[in-house]
Amino acid sequence: MALTFREWREDDDLALNQLWGDPETVQSGQFRAVLRPSSNEPWSRCIVAEDDGIPVAAGVVYETSLHPDRLWIYVEVARENRRAGLGSTLLGMLRKEAETAPSGVTALRAKVEPGTSGAAFAEAAGFSRIQRSRVVVVEPGRISLPVFSDDAGPQLEEAATGSVELTQAVAEFYNSVHGWDRADMTLGRAQQMLLNDATGAAGAVVLRDAPKAKGGKIAAFAVSYTHNRTDEPADVFLGYDTKLERSEQEAALESLLAMLTYQYPVQLEVDESMAPVARIIQALLEKGAAREVGPATEIVSG
Repeated sequence: MALTFREWREDDDLALNQLWGDPETVQSGQFRAVLRPSSNEPWSRCIVAEDDGIPVAAGVVYETSLHPDRLWIYVEVARENRRAGLGSTLLGMLRKEAETAPSGVTALRAKVEPGTSGAAFAEAAGFSRIQRSRVVVVEPGRISLPVFSDDAGPQLEEAATGSVELTQAVAEFYNSVHGWDRADMTLGRAQQMLLNDATGAAGAVVLRDAPKAKGGKIAAFAVSYTHNRTDEPADVFLGYDTKLERSEQEAALESLLAMLTYQYPVQLEVDESMAPVARIIQALLEKGAAREVGPATEIVSG
């Protein structure tokens, strides 16, 4: 093996994707999209390994403004070239590149699927899990519908995805549940990344702890990313007011989830850090009212 290393060039993706074949995991497919020429704005460094002049492996490390305390890293090696130390060599080179990041951040994070070669490589490289998430479908009509009073108590209402109040609730929730990897979700980013039309956000509902006219605040919210009703479950981003007591959080979430799934199933991505959502979903899984879709995802750091 006559290995050489160089920066990423245009059209490397064509050569590597042809050699690599289909992505082994959803995460691999997502990260292949960020293999690109090195850049200073936003900061990223991408290295390609060649075997006798043929690209066989690549790796990238890059900054994100949303989660500023760690750099994302991804390495992929052709199957025929694995178990020869090439992945470890690329990882070491990318660690050296990380030392030049303008933010001064050198801690790394990666996203892997448990039980895969990527997860085994990360573990061998000293990465450890900092978060686990799973995708769950909640079946329709399996949660008792709440009873709302007309003039007092919790109230369900539609919300405009451009609403400042909803945007603030989304940003505060996101930042709160990402203490494991500090987030800087501003109102502008919440709109751009989670709520505007380009994200696919098709509508939102909120559950208030009291009527809005009486000062009711958003206790829980749901944003749907399915434009047209199909047989497939609607993708939903579910959140809550993290300042509420645990019992209030769970009550609000159960009520909102019951309304969302009255007639149709919904699909949620649930992180361990979303403790009240995770508890409700686990109970639904145990009684057969929900099912996991695909394997779990882990974020590891090292």
